[in-house]
Amino acid sequence: MGIRRTPLPGVGTRFDFTTEDGQRLSVVVHRDGRRFVGFYGEDDPDTCQASVPLTPEEATSLAHLIDPAPLGAIRTDGLDLVTEHIPVGSRSPYGGRLLGETRARTRTGASVVAVLRRTSVHPSPGPDFRLAVGDTLVAVGTREGVDTLAGIVAGG
Repeated sequence: MGIRRTPLPGVGTRFDFTTEDGQRLSVVVHRDGRRFVGFYGEDDPDTCQASVPLTPEEATSLAHLIDPAPLGAIRTDGLDLVTEHIPVGSRSPYGGRLLGETRARTRTGASVVAVLRRTSVHPSPGPDFRLAVGDTLVAVGTREGVDTLAGIVAGG
């Protein structure tokens, strides 16, 4: 088994995974949060035989089915904290609005610890930080709180 990470400039990152049986699949994580899973044959490792596009919510659900303990979870005295990247998509009601308007911490208990922008990173953004479509929020909290925040940012 091996995982290879390949940056895709302007797109995101591709993760190639090979099972012990030699089967290959890739997960492409786009900068805007979209993902797709691609399947490859043993005879031609460069040709994708099938792919499945996933929204960020679908990817999270699939990850929970495979492993209910999320990757990157921090376990502290029985309390599970997770760190998630939450995209501010074109349908988000918060593109162009202040982070404080989300009332993220009050409504969910989750904290936005950074905002990733195409050309920069903004650690510890305050409530007066103006969000933009294409930003990615780095949130820390309980699984429930972070999932609720993702729904709020998505417009749910």
